[in-house]
Amino acid sequence: MMDEEEKKVEVEEIVLEEETQEKEKMHIILKILLILMLLSIVAVVGAYFWYTSSLEAVNENNKEIKTVKIESGKGTVGIAQILKENNLIKSDLSFKIYCKINNITKLQAGEYELDSTMSVEQIIKKMEAGEIVKKEIKIMFPEGKNIRKIAKIIGDNTNNTYKEAMDILESKTYAKEMIKKYWFLTDEILDSNIYYPLEGYLYPNTYTFKSADVKVEEIIEKMLNQTDKVLSKYQMEISSKGYTVHKFLSLVSVVENEGTNTVDRQGIAGVFSNRIQKGMALQSDVTTYYAFKIDMGERDLTAKELNTFNKYNTRGPKMEGEIPVGPISNVSESSIEATLNPTNIDALFFVADKNGKVYFTKTNEEHEQIKNKLKEDGLWYTYN
Repeated sequence: MMDEEEKKVEVEEIVLEEETQEKEKMHIILKILLILMLLSIVAVVGAYFWYTSSLEAVNENNKEIKTVKIESGKGTVGIAQILKENNLIKSDLSFKIYCKINNITKLQAGEYELDSTMSVEQIIKKMEAGEIVKKEIKIMFPEGKNIRKIAKIIGDNTNNTYKEAMDILESKTYAKEMIKKYWFLTDEILDSNIYYPLEGYLYPNTYTFKSADVKVEEIIEKMLNQTDKVLSKYQMEISSKGYTVHKFLSLVSVVENEGTNTVDRQGIAGVFSNRIQKGMALQSDVTTYYAFKIDMGERDLTAKELNTFNKYNTRGPKMEGEIPVGPISNVSESSIEATLNPTNIDALFFVADKNGKVYFTKTNEEHEQIKNKLKEDGLWYTYN
């Protein structure tokens, strides 16, 4: 049997072996932990470099411009997808992470012009600011429309409201500024009886503007510039007829609204010339409609309206031989020419049927006969 000394040595050897094994296990564990730590560091560093790199421009040396449309309600995920599909960002994931980290929540809808040299940060800043593409717009202002219609066209086609347009078009302060700028505008447009100072002076045409953000003043002055070009050609001729520009345009605007083509307008201008020379009222219904701010086709005029004095209403009293106090619409160049070159006609009356055909007569009796005949033949215009 083993003595006590031998047993003690054996136990010590066993303990030493166990300690050695434990140290080896710990050494292995530490190695594994170290490797894992190194792998984690490598992964983090790699992820960081991937993330920062993916936020850079897709191609700094080749500027490829693209227009992308971001619809209202698109979240970060949807926007990231659109940008990735258009090759404007390197990674949709990094875009989403950037937005999350930086609390980006207010990217505005609209069309954006972006390019491949822009970083994610630059793209996001542009979208946060709402720097959308400003689309060029064209606005058509038809002939014979009055200021109220022009204001509506501005309201319908730009980011200005009807009221904003009317506030400027009714402003005498603004009109005074324009008088200083344009030779054909005079203090006549400031008459207290005139509804809208610039009525008759805004040339009807199709105009191009940089975007729907165009200011009302810019639209007005572009139209006035065109009026300047047109009227300058006829300045001497207008003066030779004994008219001021204001009086002349007032008459032209009535001719514009009474006729639909140059030949008829020349005849109508001839009738008006005859009536003015004889001291007769123009007796034009279109002036009465304007006087009472009723749109043509809205309804028939009442007897009270026809017989009420108003400096626009040539059907009313005290308007014998008078031209309306101001234009009732904005006029075309063809109407200007027709009024300057009226038909040499001895008629004092005219009437148009519902198809626009104009009938000229010398006497009121003939005029009434034509009207009755038109009614019998179903050619008299009636309002629904």
